Amino acid sequence: MSEASIAKKAQEVEVVTAKLKEAASVVVVDYRGLTVEQVTDLRKQLRDANVEMKVIKNGILRRAAEAAGLEGMGDVFVGPTAVAFSNEDVVAPAKIMNDFAKTADKLEIKGGIIEGNVSSIEEIIALAKLPNREGLLSMLLSVLQAPVRNVAYAVKAVSEAKEEEVA
Repeated sequence: MSEASIAKKAQEVEVVTAKLKEAASVVVVDYRGLTVEQVTDLRKQLRDANVEMKVIKNGILRRAAEAAGLEGMGDVFVGPTAVAFSNEDVVAPAKIMNDFAKTADKLEIKGGIIEGNVSSIEEIIALAKLPNREGLLSMLLSVLQAPVRNVAYAVKAVSEAKEEEVA
């Protein structure tokens, strides 16, 4: 192997290591057997959610995971591997990949990384079942509004009771 190709691979490892460290979540999938149309559709869904998907050689992924301090990822990097990186939304890659896997039997989730921790397939699927960020924020807002709403209902009930006494 020439020095130029070794240097190129070392640079690729550095880039992937940085992506693994910076990502809020990473989902690793086996895309073998998907049609071109399916891959195009998947990439579009991911791009719309600001998730980057790359097909990266397993050797580079193993070295990058080791450099990033992610133990136990070696078993995941076997066979054709595509990696979805999200720097913003932790749930988005897992949700999109899980939903897509329901319609495309050939897509197989192999594992991933959630906020710097190696995650199993079960953890990725559990994450995919959570609502997205906007859904969680609306649920939080609803919980925060409930006490105020209950006080308003109580005040209204008291004022209606007073009106009935006067009448």
